[in-house]
Amino acid sequence: MTSANVNRPGIDGGSEPTERWVVPAPRKYPNELRERAQRLVAEAREQEPSLSLNAAVLRIGPRVGVKPDTLRGWCKQADIDAGRRPGTTTPDAAKIKELERENRELKRANEILLAASSFFARELDPRLPW
Repeated sequence: MTSANVNRPGIDGGSEPTERWVVPAPRKYPNELRERAQRLVAEAREQEPSLSLNAAVLRIGPRVGVKPDTLRGWCKQADIDAGRRPGTTTPDAAKIKELERENRELKRANEILLAASSFFARELDPRLPW
């Protein structure tokens, strides 16, 4: 362990990390580039129907300066969002993430309330076994 990690949250002695401290990574590609690259892939596949998604991505990706795997993921997610491919849509994924976060918060609050009720029950009646 380095000395730089000693006071970081959640690392040996630091306070517990909370969701407030999480900062998302900056986007590497602007939305305009993303949309343009997806449009170019769609156009290439329309012009040449036998062209697979992989081949189109390998052709277009280097031209626009986007890694093929990244572009492939964007195109697949766009197909899912448009209903052309099965999977979890972007709004549904955001909703699931929010519900999971809320569920964690509620479980934590429930643990705190359970511990508090146990504490106050002992204060009121010391004969209780807990």
